[in-house]
Amino acid sequence: MVAKKSSRFGTPHPLRMFPTFVWKGELLPEIHQSLNERIVATLNELRRSVPALEPGQAWQSNQDLHRLDEFRPLVVCVMEAAEAALAYLKIDDDAFEITGCWANVNAPGAGHRTHSHPNNFLSGVYYVKTQAGADTVNFHDPRAQTGIMRPPVTELTADNTDQVVVKVSNGTLLVFPSWLQHSVDANRSDAERISVSFNIMFSSYGDRMSKPLWKPE
Repeated sequence: MVAKKSSRFGTPHPLRMFPTFVWKGELLPEIHQSLNERIVATLNELRRSVPALEPGQAWQSNQDLHRLDEFRPLVVCVMEAAEAALAYLKIDDDAFEITGCWANVNAPGAGHRTHSHPNNFLSGVYYVKTQAGADTVNFHDPRAQTGIMRPPVTELTADNTDQVVVKVSNGTLLVFPSWLQHSVDANRSDAERISVSFNIMFSSYGDRMSKPLWKPE
């Protein structure tokens, strides 16, 4: 017997609350091609005294790449992307800065476990060298309570999944909340995967934003 639909009210519709945003942009080919060549050359110089990566191994640079001349074009793009994200969120603060910027090199078989970036407001990643089998990043549902009960579903959608897999390519720039947990699957290609991560924080946080939000009466 097929149950009859209720006629007591119209079709219910979901109200989306407390969304989590990930901003995705693509640098123009004429920009990212020369930029990526410069980044790879700089990283090769930084890794000159480092042993070649074995399968399953990864390498990370120091966290001050944004201070190098070779990374200035990328810094400009990162600042523009962060400014756009803050404007979208209607954030009432126009002073922010890059607090860390580092390269990630994953050999075949290497991934990156689930993590977040504490003590910052925005984080992001720029993709320098990707290929089939090494061209995705995973963002995980930040609502811990949703894992308590996960009944089977008839179809996996963006509304019932516990993670979203974002496809990336050379020149992709992502910006997301620093608290959003993310991970990278093991590199299934036969070449290195190279990306540059960064953090963004308000310059005046200590003076303006760390004070209590309430005022005494």
